[in-house]
Amino acid sequence: MAAAGVVSGKIIYEQEGVYIHSSFGKTSDQDSLISGILRVLEKDAEVIVDWRPLDDALDSSSILYAGKDSSSVVEWTQAPKERAHRGLEHLNSYEAEWDMVNTISFKKKPHTNGDAPSHRNGKSKWSFLFSLTDLKSIKQNKEGMGWSYLVFCLKDDVVLPALHFHQGDSKLLIDSLEKYVVLCESPQDKRTLLVNYQNKSLSQSFENLLDEPAYGIIQKIKKDPYTATMVGFSKVTNYIFDSLRGSDPSAHQRPPTEMADFLSDAIPGLKINQQEEPGFEVITRIDLGERPVVQRREPVSLEEWTKNIDSEGRILNVDSMKQMIFRGGLSHVLRKQAWKFLLGYFPWDSTKEERTQLQKQKIDEYFRMKLQWKSVSEEQEKRNSRLRDYRSLIEKDVNRTDRTNKFYEGQDNPGLILLHDILMTYCMYDFDLGYVQGMSDLLSPLLYVMENEVDAFWCFASYMDQMHQNFEEQMQGMKTQLIQLSTLLRLLDSGFCSYLESQDSGYLYFCFRWLLIRFKREFSFLDILRLWEVMWTELPCKNFHLLLCCAILESEKQQIMEKHYGFNEILKHINELSMKIDVEDVLCKAEAISLQMVKCKELPQAVCEILGLQDSEVTTPDSDNGEDENVGMTSCPTSAFQSNSLPVLAASGARDDNPTEISMSPNVSRVTPA
Repeated sequence: MAAAGVVSGKIIYEQEGVYIHSSFGKTSDQDSLISGILRVLEKDAEVIVDWRPLDDALDSSSILYAGKDSSSVVEWTQAPKERAHRGLEHLNSYEAEWDMVNTISFKKKPHTNGDAPSHRNGKSKWSFLFSLTDLKSIKQNKEGMGWSYLVFCLKDDVVLPALHFHQGDSKLLIDSLEKYVVLCESPQDKRTLLVNYQNKSLSQSFENLLDEPAYGIIQKIKKDPYTATMVGFSKVTNYIFDSLRGSDPSAHQRPPTEMADFLSDAIPGLKINQQEEPGFEVITRIDLGERPVVQRREPVSLEEWTKNIDSEGRILNVDSMKQMIFRGGLSHVLRKQAWKFLLGYFPWDSTKEERTQLQKQKIDEYFRMKLQWKSVSEEQEKRNSRLRDYRSLIEKDVNRTDRTNKFYEGQDNPGLILLHDILMTYCMYDFDLGYVQGMSDLLSPLLYVMENEVDAFWCFASYMDQMHQNFEEQMQGMKTQLIQLSTLLRLLDSGFCSYLESQDSGYLYFCFRWLLIRFKREFSFLDILRLWEVMWTELPCKNFHLLLCCAILESEKQQIMEKHYGFNEILKHINELSMKIDVEDVLCKAEAISLQMVKCKELPQAVCEILGLQDSEVTTPDSDNGEDENVGMTSCPTSAFQSNSLPVLAASGARDDNPTEISMSPNVSRVTPA
């Protein structure tokens, strides 16, 4: 066994007492049981399975590799001798063995009479190693047959000697391999595990997407769907199906619920559209009526904001101000001040003096928390795995921050340093949640606008109070939102939902990233500032962000259905919308959808609850049975914008002195189609 000092690569699994039975049944043969050590090692983008006798020298010239002729008769041929002339230091290290990974190949035998090849020595002839990419299947022993054994079958049907585990179960090895590949039970033989590993081109695609080895993507989806979707999950398409169904051709016909089952494993408890969700109404087709056309205004100006502040600094006419922000957003010069109110850092009814005192208190509180992690020594951090993991994740994400904004340009940019410090301090503020990938996306626009470390932190903490459930380990918030989105989309267009389901896309998993970080990676940096401040008004209804999703999907419906996009094409198409969506068009359409739903007299109770409507009597489909119209009425929420006479704000940004009702067909510069 190699000394620890010369091992190159990370040892994932190591087990002694793993035997090859070279002469099984010949008890007189001293070499019939060859004791060895089995390792799984990771280095760069390669995972290697390596077995060698315990007394085998580390001379890489004795490493054997599979050779195969056209008649599929397997032999073991020594590695090329020129490998032995590369220096003693190189040969006596695992570096030599990693070099061998790319030389494993199949070549014709020098003999054709079917005789087994001869070998120079006894035990070393059994040494082998192979890359996990070359593994096709693993055959397991039958239950109750003494110690367990495994037989590795490589691609092109090269079968390695059976490995017998005399000193432990083989299950730990299987568990280790499943970190990197998907193992599926063969329908033909339950003892055989089929191995799936993406092809070379897809491997490269994932390396580009993940900036790390690609072999663990499916496990990443199951264990951490946040990370998997954040880094471009939907850019690679066929791999999902390949990984799901394994290598077995008989599994290529996917049952209708297969993808839903896969995602149910990835996000336990998530079941959408494929079957009725307990506790949710079955949404039948409802006539929502005509969709109104809405118009947006110019951003709120500094002058408009100032006019709504009294002598002590209180904001007047808060509801009116929120509606103005909802319809037009804010001028950039106002954001540093107004965002603190929108996010709840400053109370709307606070005076200027009260806010000054609050800031002093928050400054002290922030720097006390920052000092906590700043004062942790390297030795202390080594003993605190959670803090160490948080720091590692934060540093990785900060380095991947969008640099298109000058505020974050350059490796040593002060903005990047502040991002790191604020996120580390947040881990002290909420140590249970800590840091989860995606949080940096929520912070970067806040820091850009605030230009102040403390204000950015407290605005971020307030935003995380809203977004907390998105990042919790059980993902209950994400499950609920995906189910709610499915409910709303089915009400708006049941035909489109049925089409998505027919293409294994009814679970709307491609919207995961939209919901997780509130569209941060779908719009340009400046557009996301506008979108977020509109959403923070909490108008015109609860869960307005779900209506934004519906608006985007409705806009893409025609292309998806007319071009008959399947699962792969839908994922690719939705992903490629990033940075191509018009924020004003989407806001117009989403508001129009909300008004259309509010005016509907038969809105399902489930939809009412999702949108937070209240105190309006709406007849449900089940209650509309021709009897007394007062029977079966259900209370359903009223939108803040439910009034049938909503003021349209002039495009100039000034309020129209003669408010008009929203017309069904006004002549406006930016409208949304019905």
